[in-house]
Order: sequence, then C-alpha cells, then structure tokens
Amino acid sequence: MASSSTTYRGKWNSGETTVVRVPRRLAPEILRHAHRLDEASAGAGLEETAAIYRTASDIPPMEPVNVASVPQRSPFRYPGGKTWLVPYIRSWLGSRRGNVSMLVEPFAGGGIVGLTAGLEQLADHVILVESDPDVGAVWQAILGGHSEWLARRIAEFDLTRESAVEMLGREPTSLRERAFATILRNRVQRGGIMARGAGLVKSGENGRGLRSRWYPETLARRIRDIARIRHRLSFVPGDGVGTIRAHADVPDAAFFVDPPYTVAARRLYREWHVDHRELLRLLSQVQGDVLLTYDHTREVVGLAEEFGFEFEPVAMKNTHHARMTELLIGKDLSWLRRNDSVEQPRMKRGDGRKGGDRL
Repeated sequence: MASSSTTYRGKWNSGETTVVRVPRRLAPEILRHAHRLDEASAGAGLEETAAIYRTASDIPPMEPVNVASVPQRSPFRYPGGKTWLVPYIRSWLGSRRGNVSMLVEPFAGGGIVGLTAGLEQLADHVILVESDPDVGAVWQAILGGHSEWLARRIAEFDLTRESAVEMLGREPTSLRERAFATILRNRVQRGGIMARGAGLVKSGENGRGLRSRWYPETLARRIRDIARIRHRLSFVPGDGVGTIRAHADVPDAAFFVDPPYTVAARRLYREWHVDHRELLRLLSQVQGDVLLTYDHTREVVGLAEEFGFEFEPVAMKNTHHARMTELLIGKDLSWLRRNDSVEQPRMKRGDGRKGGDRL
C-alpha cells in the first residue's frame, strides 16, 4: 500500500484528504464506510472512529460511545439526542427479542431510538409521540405520504443566509412546508436548538457557516429510509403521558422514555414541562418493560428509589464534547453489562450528583 497527500476537499467534510491505494474489489465498500464516518463526524473530528460499538457489552466501563460508530438515522440534530445510546438500546430490546410487540417513545424528539428499533426490527411496531407541533409536522409528513416531496425539497434548496432567513420568516401554508421549515431551522440554528431566541449558526464547524450541519443528500436519504419502513411506524401528536396510559396494560410493550430533563429543558425546548414524579409513578405500574434516561441528579435518584427502579450511570459526551454521565433507569437492568469481567456497582442513595444539565 502506498499513500500520498492531497488537499482536495470537494466532497469531504472532515478536512484534508489522503490518497490510499487499496485492492480494487475492496474500494467501493471502503469508500461507503469512509463516507458514513465523514457524514457522522463532520466538525467533530475522527480521532475515535476506530471503535465500533454494536451493543452495551462492547463498551469499556464508563467510556462514552463514539457516535461516529453508530448509524445516523434521524433527520434532526437534536440537543440531548440519544444516538450515543443506540448500543444500549440494542442490548435492552435484543434481550427481549420476539417479545416486544410495540416500542412506545412518548417524548420522541429526533426519534433515534424508535428509528433504530424499526430499521433493525427490534420491535414489531414503533409508536412515536411528540407534543411540539413543528417537530410533529416532520414525522407526519414523512409517514403520511410526503416523504419524497420533502427529500427533494431539501436536496434542491439553495442554502444561503438570505434564503434561510426568508424561509424561516415565512408562515408555512401546508404541513409539508412546515416540515421543511422545521428541518431547516433545526439544521441552521445554533446547536440544533429550536426554542425561540436561538440564533443562526455563524462560523460553524470547519468554517462552513450555515452549511455546517446541512447535508442535503444525506438528509434526503434518511427521510427515504424512514419512509420505506413506515408500515412499522406510527406517529401520535400530543400527549406522551396519555399514550403511556393507553398502553399500560400491554405486557409485551416496551417504553423508552427520554423526557425533557429537569434542568436545561426550559432553555432548549418549546414543550418542556413534565411532572417527573407522576411520570415515574405511572411507569412503575405499566405491565411492559421500561427504560428511561435522565440527568444524573440527587432528585432523580430519589424518585427512582421511591418507585422501586434500578438505575445505573453511563458515560456520554455532550454537544460540547465534555464527558458526563446520565442515568439509565429501568425495572430490570440485568442486560446492562460493560464486559464479562467488569460490572458497574449499583448506585446507592446519595450517590446522585446535585444539579446537572442536558448539555
């Protein structure tokens, strides 16, 4: 193998390129893998992409998952998104393979968990619930017959600061126009934050400005991939807690619950208010299995203990690449193993940190 450097960057997001000689029959697959890593890691660097985490057992103790090793399936760039959790989700639902008639995601947001379950057939059916009407418009458009229009609209949009400002200042006249405006806003506002007051990206990653997170071909492909499994997905606008109650007596249901967190939610989301105590009380009584993610605080630990849940800290990185821990909470976390020789100790009362933040 021989290699030489080149500065050609026309179709790559992550920096200067290198020419590498490989066997011709391997080249297409190597390029496909390289483009997936490039799309996932644009602006974040590729320094950790060697690790591939398939399930929770692949993850070293208290090491954060490198999201570049996980398929990026959502059209959203969501603050507090759960792409990093995908290996854990595979372990959780995989331990119940054949026994999950439906996965209910009552605070879907970007929906990465439900999309993973649907695309990897980890559940027979997935129900996504979202109360934010703009985010809901995206799911309704994709699952309701407008996916091809939306994919083409994204692919053909000429993104400039002027065109973004004009589009976001316009009142949508249809569901699919609202869906497009929502994806645009999510991709050009700082941090993917869609709450009022969030500004547009300025310099962005790698100096790409508004285009830092605008990958039209990639977004169009994700939308088409989701549309292809729409027979396995349902969307419910509105009340996630009500949807939990509606399926509380289904023994082979699974509930993945990622509510707006207790500290940062007001700043990040339009729809943020949740009665956390009532939510955990309700989930402690459902017949199906439960997995929650929460910020790592004493208050959350106290609620988990009050309602008899098991809980474990897991490592993650926030959008600023700072290492943090979040809590996984469930009825039974016996599936949660970092490797065969090291097991995380159960948290005890008082171990939770005071404070915490979703970002």
